[in-house]
Amino acid sequence: MTGWLLLGAALAAACGAAALALTLVGLPVLVAVAGFLHRCADVERARLRWVFGQPVPSRYQQPAAPGMMAQAGARWKDVATWREFAYLTGLFVPLVIVGGLVLVIWLTLALGVTLPLWYWAPVEHYPHGLAVHGVQLGYFPNGPSGSGAVGLYVDTLPKALLTALACLILFAAFNYVLVLTARTHASIARAMLRPPEDPLAAAKDLLMSPGPLPPIFGRTDRGPSPAHEGPAHRRGGQPTARTK
Repeated sequence: MTGWLLLGAALAAACGAAALALTLVGLPVLVAVAGFLHRCADVERARLRWVFGQPVPSRYQQPAAPGMMAQAGARWKDVATWREFAYLTGLFVPLVIVGGLVLVIWLTLALGVTLPLWYWAPVEHYPHGLAVHGVQLGYFPNGPSGSGAVGLYVDTLPKALLTALACLILFAAFNYVLVLTARTHASIARAMLRPPEDPLAAAKDLLMSPGPLPPIFGRTDRGPSPAHEGPAHRRGGQPTARTK
């Protein structure tokens, strides 16, 4: 439900900003919409804390100059803003479809475990006035014993117990699929909502770290190279006749 609300809010805000982007009034609207998208992304970041146990940081580009034009340009030229918008609107629908399908299968298996308690309650009506109590797991156009039947019709307690046992085994195995799906969804969200990697981060850390800078072209504490030594050094320190 939170994801659907964020999707609708993000789309409505973006459409409103796009409609006013070419007018002078659109500048403050663009700044406000970018800030609104950041707050929607913060809600998703807070939800990710439940999965990973640690917060997902955020970092945005700062305007280079004062003024509304500079603020709007900095926010909408920022890669982080577009990644948040892509996750809230573009990726949410396929992710929620996959998650919803897995959740429906998981709930169906959980319901199948309780089948012996209520298998007798449903009533299916067929042609020729036939009414049968039970749960049909398949296709039965003419009743449990009619032609064209495919599947299992649970209308007795032994069938219900065997079906519940099979659902229990599948339910225990499908728990891993449910958790894997949730963690995959969370990993994609974290990859989209965390700060973009700075290609100059290593260089900035090096410049900000205390102490002297390390040598760039190898060690600098070597002695003078023999190629640069004078004749006196090459001949034991005694001047030669030519030197004299």
